Amino acid sequence: MNNRKVAIVGYSRIPFARQNTAYAEAGNRDMLEATLNGLIEKYKLKGELLGEVAGGAVIKHSSEGNLVRESVMNTALNPATPGCDLQQACDTGIEAAIYLANKITLGQIDSGIAVGVDSTSQVPIVVSEHLRKILLQVRRSHSTLERIKKIASIHLKDLMPVVPNINEPQTGLSMGGHTEYTAKYYGISREEQDAFALQSHLKMAKAYDEGFFNDMLTPFMGLEKDNNLRRDTSMEKLARLKPAFDKEHGTLTAGNSTPFSDGAASVLLASEQWAAEHNLPVLAYLTHAELAAIEYVENKHNLLLAPVYAANRMLKKAGLTLQDFDFYEIHEAFAAQVLTTLKIWESAELSKTFGFEPLGKIDRIKLNVKGSSLAAAHPFAATGGRIIATLAKLINQKGSGRGFISICAARGQGITMILEKPA
Repeated sequence: MNNRKVAIVGYSRIPFARQNTAYAEAGNRDMLEATLNGLIEKYKLKGELLGEVAGGAVIKHSSEGNLVRESVMNTALNPATPGCDLQQACDTGIEAAIYLANKITLGQIDSGIAVGVDSTSQVPIVVSEHLRKILLQVRRSHSTLERIKKIASIHLKDLMPVVPNINEPQTGLSMGGHTEYTAKYYGISREEQDAFALQSHLKMAKAYDEGFFNDMLTPFMGLEKDNNLRRDTSMEKLARLKPAFDKEHGTLTAGNSTPFSDGAASVLLASEQWAAEHNLPVLAYLTHAELAAIEYVENKHNLLLAPVYAANRMLKKAGLTLQDFDFYEIHEAFAAQVLTTLKIWESAELSKTFGFEPLGKIDRIKLNVKGSSLAAAHPFAATGGRIIATLAKLINQKGSGRGFISICAARGQGITMILEKPA
């Protein structure tokens, strides 16, 4: 069987919003449906039977077990379009694209939408473990008296809601806490981090002024642009911010780290034939991808560095070097994590500790040219779709070329991907 090419043919997302701002009253399904409906309207997919819609959210309520399928049912797509929930922390959106791409290349489906959504404003609140057990006992009770006795055993403290813990279970540290270890271990200074964050905001502001995002965004709940973007930030303002994780000796701040945020993104993938039949141009082809994981319990400084492994393996399989790209999109979970990744690729000594030769330097002018997560924010599962869309559009605007994607994730995982378009 001949493998078919996988094309990126469309994209849509709602603007990303900082936690408890524009989307404070919107849930995952609200945002995902808005994103899908924007895509459907833009590409005239009303009534269309697609091969599959796949993706998901990192933070879900128990009622959202079939989030994607339920969302599809509330759009204008043919209701016979299947939906599949996937979750791989911050890799969710890009892993969904890989999942669909594999089905397209094998001929199992002709088209699909990769989606990602997350709300940190509506984090599910759960009851205490003691209260949960009592309520289950009440439900199993066979008499009213027995139920009353069980209910009477509930203490006032049992009624306190429990907010889910987003720290790494293996270490008890937050992602930012781990990245403080990263910055210290690899010698990434506060000034370097702030300078990198400033550039993300400046580049994204310029991209908005140029109209780059106009066809990407579906306005939602009165928001037309990412509201985390800070046009007026400066090195002086960033320098005044206090450390967010290590209060005494830390270098990570609210300015050089991504904030909790809400948002959703979608990417339309298809075979060349399906794209031609629907009069959709091929923006770029998804040609290679690699998933990796890394040990981070003993080596706390390495939590977000799995893409170091993924990039090395992917480039070998593709027969390419790190310098063979026109654009680089590296997810900015933290400025320190991006700068560390680049430092490892450039250093023979550091690369050796990972078991390979250095990949070398990249042209920083080609990195995150329209800004990235530090400016746009990072609704966990939605970031992959935003980055794929940005890179596909950049390649299409150029007319041809090749782009490199790197996204790190919680639990010591990460994905790299190649998009390209021949001349």
